[in-house]
Amino acid sequence: MQTTEAALRRAWHTTAAGSDLLDDVMFPPVRTSRDQHRHGAVDPSGLFLVLDEDGTVRGYRDTHREFFATQDHDQVLYFVAEQAVPDLAEHIVTHSPGRGPAVNLVSGQAELLDRINPAWGSRFRDGGMSAVADMHRTRPCGRDPLERFAWIVRGWRDQDPCTTLAFFRGEGVSAEQIALLHGADPEQVTAGTRLLDLRDRDEPGLERWETDWQTFCFGEGGGWAFLMYHETPPGIRADSTALARLGVTETLRLTATSAKGLYSFAYTRDGHRVDDGRGTLELIWYERGRAPYYRGGQLDFLNRALRRAELDHPELIDDFELYFHALEVSLGLQLPQQDIREGTVRAAQWARGDTSQG
Repeated sequence: MQTTEAALRRAWHTTAAGSDLLDDVMFPPVRTSRDQHRHGAVDPSGLFLVLDEDGTVRGYRDTHREFFATQDHDQVLYFVAEQAVPDLAEHIVTHSPGRGPAVNLVSGQAELLDRINPAWGSRFRDGGMSAVADMHRTRPCGRDPLERFAWIVRGWRDQDPCTTLAFFRGEGVSAEQIALLHGADPEQVTAGTRLLDLRDRDEPGLERWETDWQTFCFGEGGGWAFLMYHETPPGIRADSTALARLGVTETLRLTATSAKGLYSFAYTRDGHRVDDGRGTLELIWYERGRAPYYRGGQLDFLNRALRRAELDHPELIDDFELYFHALEVSLGLQLPQQDIREGTVRAAQWARGDTSQG
């Protein structure tokens, strides 16, 4: 079938005619460019499609964020339906408590898509571009979602105990080497200093918050070395070349600036940013029931993990807890909860003077 606006609308009309949930009105506007939509009369915050000359259909939630591109008509129709069902599920939950198909909004979306097309329901549950046969992707989690990593979210959002969570992975990577590269006091690293040791020290002229700001924690878990800190001091450089010399092949950095409501995420692998060309990724892009990242792109693994988390753990009210649980499941991130809370985690202060390396 040739990809034209008329062909897409005919295909949607056929789909809507076979369903008691869809309507022709739900089909979004089709444009030939983002600028055309920006200057049109339609609400620019809603879903719209851009049709390229080669037949590629690009989906946008606003004029800046493309979230899929495909020449497959079924995928286009699926994404349109996927955007429509959250409002339907919410309406059913709101107006038919206890009687609608939704126990929670995300499972409700899946059930609504099942009614339209069972293959679409399966695709939605998988969270990717198309449903996969691998059963491990649909196996329920079966454990406490806050146990290994997501437990830290509530404090971290208020910059407690730190502003930045940084993770480093690679063969033979040592948390001590990572700490020294970032400017840790060598004597404290060698001595095996713990967080409670630094908190018990009485430094003349320094308030407790100043001591905390100059202190960072480090350790290992889940195959990653981690650092937890507020800010590295001026003169500290831990660039990709220096990290590569230590064997680091992947880095992940999560930063909270609670006063501005900014929570960012940066992931690199083999020296390249994994971001689908979007640069800094804001965690506030995530909205329950909607995949936050480009479909079929570099971060589609996280779309899948988020969907699994949503379906496995409807009891999690905080979207950031869901997000962190998805990071844990997909990347293996862990932080030692007991050691951090009791102060037995390894810690150090920044070395005095310019300790830049690499």
